[in-house]
Amino acid sequence: MRLFYSPASPFAAKTRMAAHHCDLPVEAVPTVTSDEPADLLAANPLGKIPVLVLDDGSTVYDSKVICDLFDRMSGNQLVPQSLDAWRFVKTFEALADGVGDALILTVYEVRYRPEDKRYTGWIDKQMNKADRGLAKLEEMLDQLPAEPTTAHFALAGLLGWMRFRMEGKIEAERPKLAAWLDAFPTVFPAFTELGPRQA
Repeated sequence: MRLFYSPASPFAAKTRMAAHHCDLPVEAVPTVTSDEPADLLAANPLGKIPVLVLDDGSTVYDSKVICDLFDRMSGNQLVPQSLDAWRFVKTFEALADGVGDALILTVYEVRYRPEDKRYTGWIDKQMNKADRGLAKLEEMLDQLPAEPTTAHFALAGLLGWMRFRMEGKIEAERPKLAAWLDAFPTVFPAFTELGPRQA
C-alpha cells in the first residue's frame, strides 16, 4: 500500500500513526498538493491528501475512511466496538478533524488571498468554531480510552500541527491539551517520527 501525504498535514499524520499502530505496511509518498502531481490526481480527483493506494490499484480517501479501513483490516485495533465507546471515539475524532478543518481555512485565507481581499469576519467565524471545538476536546479528554484509537491520533495530529502553525495557542489557551500532547510520545513513541512537522 502507498499513502500520499505531506509531513505537515495533521490528517496524513493521523493515518500514518494509525497504520503504524496496526502494524500495516504502508509506503509513505511525500506529496506537494499545490503542484497537482498527476499520480495524486489519478488517485484522488480532488487533489487532496491523504490518499491510500491499495495493492490492487484501488484508492481510499479521506483520513476518516482510511482509518476505518485500517481498523477493519486489523481486526478493530483502532476503534472500540461497544456502541457507547464506538460513538465516543468517532465523535471525538470528528471533532478534532473539524477543528483542524476550521484552522486550516484561516491559514489558507492568509496564505493564498491578497491582504486587501481577506475577509476578517470569515476568519473570525472559523476561529470561533475552532475555539469552541478545542474547549470541548479538553472537556472530553479524560474520557479517552487508555489504548490509542483514531481519536488519539486525530488529536495528536491536530495539536502537533498547531504547535508550529499557531505557536503558543494551545499552551496559552488550552494547557490541559498541551500537557496531553507533551505526554503522548510516552504512550505512542512513534509520534516523534510520524507526527506533523513543518515541511
